[in-house]
Amino acid sequence: MPDYPSRIQYLLERYVNKSCTREELEELFSYIGEERNREVLQHFMSTVYEGDHTAPDLDFNEIYAQILAPAPAARAGIFSLRRMAAAAIVLLLAGSAYFFLQRKAPEKAIVALQEKSHTDIAPGVNKAILTLSDGSTVTLDSAGNQVISQGHTTIRKQNGQLLYAAQGDGAGVHYNKLTTPRGGQFKLVLPDGTKVWLNSASTLRYPTTFTGEQRTVELEGQGYFEVAKNASQPFRVMVGNMEVQVLGTDFDVMAYPDETTVNTTLLAGSVQVKEGPALQLLQPGQQAVLDNQHHAITVRNADLKKVTAWKNGLFVFNNMALPAILREVARWYDVDIVYAAKPSEELYGGGIGRNLNLSGVLDLLEGNGYNHFRIEGRKVIVLP
Repeated sequence: MPDYPSRIQYLLERYVNKSCTREELEELFSYIGEERNREVLQHFMSTVYEGDHTAPDLDFNEIYAQILAPAPAARAGIFSLRRMAAAAIVLLLAGSAYFFLQRKAPEKAIVALQEKSHTDIAPGVNKAILTLSDGSTVTLDSAGNQVISQGHTTIRKQNGQLLYAAQGDGAGVHYNKLTTPRGGQFKLVLPDGTKVWLNSASTLRYPTTFTGEQRTVELEGQGYFEVAKNASQPFRVMVGNMEVQVLGTDFDVMAYPDETTVNTTLLAGSVQVKEGPALQLLQPGQQAVLDNQHHAITVRNADLKKVTAWKNGLFVFNNMALPAILREVARWYDVDIVYAAKPSEELYGGGIGRNLNLSGVLDLLEGNGYNHFRIEGRKVIVLP
């Protein structure tokens, strides 16, 4: 067991000096991400700020730029190492961002940032459209509570989620559809108690009561499922011609039309992924990857923090290319990506809070890569 206070201090100093190895970065942020270490970090921050009454007035945007991107030589000495390390803790405890790159291209000097437009776009929020069986629609958001009646079905919107009351066997079966737009997400509790989180640009079609031998829903986009256990009535998620069968488990399915694969990731329990003759049984921590072109399923170990990051209010990247990152950004901020230049080939790692405005996310990407970005209306222009 490492000596956490001294080890974290060592890692923070290496981080601020930009001398952390990949393994040290992962270690640092694993420490910071653990609730039990928050008190240690706060104590270290207070010792760094001891006697420094100007600390609360620090310009954190400037500190951000210095911590997360190479600073011009003329400004390199503005903040002391100790104050920057403390500022880094403040940013990290606030759930901000960190980055590192695994470069495929030769190292280059990062050119001066272009002047930015004042245009900005707020992050996504809890919002969705509920389509009832008669075709009528209800707009949902986080504000207020309401009760929706549909035959014998009672649907409650409460605390930013949709809840279906369990029905008796004699109740009629209706099919509803919950759709999150780009820039939206929503949580749903099905009549059997199964919880579903829908990511942006996703649709879930489901019955208002589960009858028969299986509980079947249809997904497009991305959803995280915590399935209520019922061994006598297995749960099934249909994604086009692919199906995920479970008894009771926690898993994530990512099936966006603009992605080349459908990824099913298991966190707990067991699931079976099937398309045509191809069939794979997953164990916790594994991911089934369906190639949409060749209809082959492969299994690999999953990065669970990355897979579930969206549900926890984060973007997390692990050796991801810029186009893949920007597809996630486009869905969450409801923007279109326009390439006026070829995206650079470096691979990004790290994390960004999904509560930042779009410009904040682009600044972090820009400060750690070779492309620049400009916001025009609801378009993000990728520049050289």
